[in-house]
Amino acid sequence: MPVASTISVTGLSFTYAGSAPALQEVSFDIPAGETVGLIGPNGAGKTTLFLCLAGVLPVRQGKVSVCGLNPSIAEERRKLPTHVGVVFQNSDDQLFNATVFDDVAFGPLNLGLHPDEIRQRVQAALAMVGLPGFESRVPFHLAGGEKRRVALAGVLAMRPEVLLLDEPTVFLDPRGRRELQKFLGDLPGTKLIATHDLEFVLATCRRVLLLDAGRIAADGPAEAILADASLMESHGLEVPASMKR
Repeated sequence: MPVASTISVTGLSFTYAGSAPALQEVSFDIPAGETVGLIGPNGAGKTTLFLCLAGVLPVRQGKVSVCGLNPSIAEERRKLPTHVGVVFQNSDDQLFNATVFDDVAFGPLNLGLHPDEIRQRVQAALAMVGLPGFESRVPFHLAGGEKRRVALAGVLAMRPEVLLLDEPTVFLDPRGRRELQKFLGDLPGTKLIATHDLEFVLATCRRVLLLDAGRIAADGPAEAILADASLMESHGLEVPASMKR
């Protein structure tokens, strides 16, 4: 029996007012539990795709289904935050409370959970990202990598089925990058990782979507796509150094 798709996109197009199309006829399916890398040059449309999947941008052309929910339907869009977690490139965009505890607890609090359940979720999420005991710290006093982990903890506290990660290795030192790699490898659920860090994609993803000028230019095994020098160069990318040896 085929595995149901957690993310299904068919003919998705999106254009910002007064701009060229950001997404053009994008179609792909991601089965439950798969980790997929989303690669492409700057301006390819990766962040726009994430915003459409998360219901932040309206889907008016094409079809999108995430965890069985249609982001273009208001009632279903409101349910997305309990199923889909997004970690944006700039962690400061997701940190706005006075303490780490309050930031991580924000989502569960809005679910109306009991205080004991919220406390348990916060502690568990911080432990998962390697920041136990950070509850009373001030988010804006943290280092860049620590902010990234707090933002991720806030998403994990919601216990989503799908994780959308935009440049997750930004601001991480080599140790933090290795820890994130292992953490994502152990984490259940469906993950779509948008990044320029192709070595990280190679280490964490079996499949890659190559997006350029708003279109899917390639979709297939990560090793095959990342090793294709002519394909990578034609879309402003390079074969990862580890594959050139």
